[in-house]
Amino acid sequence: MTTMESLIGLVNRIQRACTALGDYGGADNNAFSSLWEALPTVAVVGGQSSGKSSVLESIVGRDFLPRGSGIVTRRPLVLQLHKLESGSPEYAEFLHLPRRKFTDFALVRQEIQDETDRVTGKTKQISPIPIHLSIYSPNVVNLTMIDLPGLTKVAIEGQPESIVQEIETMVRSYVEKPNCIILAISPANQDIATSDAIKLAREVDPTGERTFGVLTKLDLMDKGTNALDVLEGRSYRLQHPWVGIVNRSQADINRNVDMIVARRKEREYFATSSDYGHLANKMGSEYLAKLLSQHLESVIRARIPSITSLINKSIEELESEMDHLGRPIALDAGAQLYTILELCRAFERIFKEHLDGGRPGGDRIYNVFDNQLPAALRKLPFDRHLSLQNVRKVVSEADGYQPHLIAPEQGYRRLIEGALGYFRGPSEASVDAVNFVLKELVRKSIAETQELKRFPTFQAELAAAANEALERFREESKKTTLRLVDMESSYLTVDFFRRLPQEVEKSGSPAVSNIDRYAEGHFRRIASNVSSYIGLVADTLRNTIPKAVVYCQVRQAKQSLLNHFYTQIGKKEGKQLSQMLDEDPALMERRQQCAKRLELYKAARDEIDSVSWVR
Repeated sequence: MTTMESLIGLVNRIQRACTALGDYGGADNNAFSSLWEALPTVAVVGGQSSGKSSVLESIVGRDFLPRGSGIVTRRPLVLQLHKLESGSPEYAEFLHLPRRKFTDFALVRQEIQDETDRVTGKTKQISPIPIHLSIYSPNVVNLTMIDLPGLTKVAIEGQPESIVQEIETMVRSYVEKPNCIILAISPANQDIATSDAIKLAREVDPTGERTFGVLTKLDLMDKGTNALDVLEGRSYRLQHPWVGIVNRSQADINRNVDMIVARRKEREYFATSSDYGHLANKMGSEYLAKLLSQHLESVIRARIPSITSLINKSIEELESEMDHLGRPIALDAGAQLYTILELCRAFERIFKEHLDGGRPGGDRIYNVFDNQLPAALRKLPFDRHLSLQNVRKVVSEADGYQPHLIAPEQGYRRLIEGALGYFRGPSEASVDAVNFVLKELVRKSIAETQELKRFPTFQAELAAAANEALERFREESKKTTLRLVDMESSYLTVDFFRRLPQEVEKSGSPAVSNIDRYAEGHFRRIASNVSSYIGLVADTLRNTIPKAVVYCQVRQAKQSLLNHFYTQIGKKEGKQLSQMLDEDPALMERRQQCAKRLELYKAARDEIDSVSWVR
């Protein structure tokens, strides 16, 4: 059967584990979803001198909190109370001193002060990092509360003016969470309308569903006045009943009056009071502790399904991230070499997906052949090269001192060779364009290979090796494509020119061949014939250049991009392999954080599963 002890104890254990991992209420930690914020808590809120510390000590039945003027509570104190069987000895434990039991509560007070100073220094600064204190006693109920710094309106000496806002921001970060139960403490000898605690509670919990009002110092009110309007909910109504408290007087504190005696005196005060006697069974620190314990237990019970859901979701997310972050690197050379090869294969798989269409990018290579190359061929300056003036000049120079007799063959050859030279530019440009695309795909593939993110040094070496290989492929491709152009220059297609005289004869004007070979029409005919032949060659190269580029660059990149790199890796020793797998420190830290957080969530899930819930 579910007990109050098991429910509140469950939350206590999870809270302690959260704090150990840096997950605590009010912390600015967005790296992970906060389990702490999903846990129901009781936050104790009040202005300075509201009697907040006295209320907590009265609930515990022990003097254990630091006292003094100004801001005494400078770090949140997570106070976890554990009820023991009657007659058991009382003791206290701190989370930061797990193997030490305190039986002297004066030493507990000193340790709270010392631990505060360890984080904030001897100054009056505040810190959101909580102190965890567990008290085991037969005189308490099972309850967990968080004592927060007292709200203030004025900074004291040695504190910056910003301290007022900093305290309010810290307190607000706790009480604005929907799982937080607000214990708003106000002194009865001040107007409730000016209460710092009630003012803040009204802002974050306007319906009063999460707020418990506590009125202290009832015995210090002016004679002839009382606080019934507040306690009975007429001045400010909450969903939960107000509770009046009578703390020890300063004289009692100075005389070290026992807290158990103080509790008895408090009960007697309400039982004999003419103003509050009818409310005596719902007043006092003992009643407040039981009320809070029962309410906290019911809230925890109601929140268990949502907490379980958050834990399961967080476990899935963390396991997924751990898969991406990968296992820690082994120390032996064989395992490191295996890891490197696995990383290379993961990269190559993604690189090939880009080329084959599984990922975007490979289509840019086709764009080079389908758009850039044809456009470059169309822009070649053949009009200038085959202008009437240039044709006449080239043909005349080719004839030398003796003009051609029938057809200016040397002139044709020079014009064709000069025109074919223009094809070298688009050929080389196609090679360079594809090389650029391949390098971009290497860069993208490295960025998209999740396994590589851990190893910035290896990423750089892999990129350098891949780009070096692409440069070799580029050089070979450039040689091959230029050979295609040179082959067109080295042997002209004879059949094309053999058809030219026949076409003249078929025209039915044999006299054409006898016209003045230096007339304008003659040179225009030469230019037209050369242009037709160059067009034929352009069509051929438009088809063969892409074949050569794909064969020499794309095909090679798919088949042997890292072959040379593999050979070099096989020659490296263990120390060199370790240097290559020099993992990003930020990722190492992230993996450690994920592993610890995953362990926390799994332990929390087991804790919850181990309890049999009463529906």
